[in-house]
Amino acid sequence: MIATAGPLPRRGEMVDVGGRRMRIVCLGPANTGKPTIVLEAGAFGFAADFGTVQEQLTAKGLRNCAYDRAGMGYSDPSPDPRDGVAIASDLEKLLAAARIEPPYVMIGHSMAGLRLREFAGRNPGKVAGVVLVDATTPEAIQDAGTRNFVGQFATASRWAGIGATAGVFTPLMGTGMANKIGLTGEAEREKRHFFASGRHNRTAAEEVSMWAKAAAQAAATPPFPPEVPVAVVTAGAEGDWNAGRKAMQAAPARAARHGYVDHVAGAGHNTLLGPIYADHIVRGVEFVMANLPAKP
Repeated sequence: MIATAGPLPRRGEMVDVGGRRMRIVCLGPANTGKPTIVLEAGAFGFAADFGTVQEQLTAKGLRNCAYDRAGMGYSDPSPDPRDGVAIASDLEKLLAAARIEPPYVMIGHSMAGLRLREFAGRNPGKVAGVVLVDATTPEAIQDAGTRNFVGQFATASRWAGIGATAGVFTPLMGTGMANKIGLTGEAEREKRHFFASGRHNRTAAEEVSMWAKAAAQAAATPPFPPEVPVAVVTAGAEGDWNAGRKAMQAAPARAARHGYVDHVAGAGHNTLLGPIYADHIVRGVEFVMANLPAKP
């Protein structure tokens, strides 16, 4: 028997995906005739990361669902390694079990850029649009600077898992370190709680350790079809970062028939998801919705 995550969440529902449960938080009106927006969090992230974004999407009358990957947040752990194929497979099972029908518009933050490519490649025709939020791409791992960053991040992530397990993070739950996004309400409570969770941090560290493998898996799938609209929203003005890095992030939008790139001055990698800048993500979603491929 797989150990469960503990108390039930106050938001969303727990869905059985074959002997274990995953948490999904769906907001906004159903049966709108528009694709459901599926949100995929980045490294160490889970549904809470999108608390502000979900509020704003819901206010626009858009159906949207964020979830906790296996072993993170409230979701039960999985016996499978935390590579890109396993994560995409979990999401497929979750959407089917929760009866969330395609097509989907998918939002991915940071490392989730790999997962969106994996999911779309595995599910041709189900992804109608993509919004990449300060996201990496499978091809970025070919860059020496990116490989160096990934190696350093993997080391730091392992120590985070060790530290959280030892209780080192518990005294920091009330500090800004535990809520870099600027979340409020129940999403903030969740973020602070799981910031100090050993299980959550250990799972996240395993995901990060498999970054290169997940990138190779995603690169082996087809790129987003040109008819699928792609919005890219990045943290910082175009001149704030290495031009090569910005170009890699923008590449999926440049390759799309309908592409949109927004470099958000003043935003940070985490604060881009928060109350000050989340409207840029919503505008990316609106661009994608306005340019969806025609139904056959």
